[in-house]
Amino acid sequence: MIRMQANSHTQTAMHSISWLCLSLSSVLLFGSIASAEDLVPLKPKLPMAKFVGTPKETPPGTTAGAIDDKPQAPLMIPKDAVNIAPGKSITTSDTNSSPAVLKKIVDGNKEATDDAVILLRKGRQWIQFDLGAPQEVFAIVVWHAHDVPKVYHDVVAQIADDAAFTKNVRTIFNNDTDNSSGLGVGTDREYFETNSGRTFDAKGEKAQFVRLYSKGNTDSSLNEYTEVEIYGRPVK
Repeated sequence: MIRMQANSHTQTAMHSISWLCLSLSSVLLFGSIASAEDLVPLKPKLPMAKFVGTPKETPPGTTAGAIDDKPQAPLMIPKDAVNIAPGKSITTSDTNSSPAVLKKIVDGNKEATDDAVILLRKGRQWIQFDLGAPQEVFAIVVWHAHDVPKVYHDVVAQIADDAAFTKNVRTIFNNDTDNSSGLGVGTDREYFETNSGRTFDAKGEKAQFVRLYSKGNTDSSLNEYTEVEIYGRPVK
């Protein structure tokens, strides 16, 4: 009799544990589904294409493969993440550029025209965004200049907690494979500029400052920027 009661209690306990495991599995499953439903594809508005197709000869001194004038597969980001770049403070390593000129980088004009592009001097240069407060950054979309097939060198995207980029610096993208810019050896490949721009996945990292580097291109030693979009939201 005592043995039967023990077995009965054991079966009841095992039954309860089974239901608990099933319930936890359901919570995890439906929680994942709910999280997935909160994500939407990032589809920035694209400017008109200035050129179509691959150049007959790949410019020398580049690791870029064949030109891809098709839009990248959309990055999935939270539905409440928006372009937070407009209105933010923008600075640059090029002291010849004024704040009024830098505002063109976020004016929404992405077309391949002279009036849409800003020029920075030769050599390694950067532009930097102060987001005003820590933000969850999910994507950085950059259009350099896409008037002709060209490849930008030493393209590096970083985020940090301070304006001097000394605290919690994280690299989102780096195609400087020989570390000629001194920011670390990059593992990303160079690419041809097109009207699609280039989307860098920031994976929701928290930061207040965004810095974008470049070091000339296969068409010119100058650095050009047409537009930058930063998709994020306030830290919750």
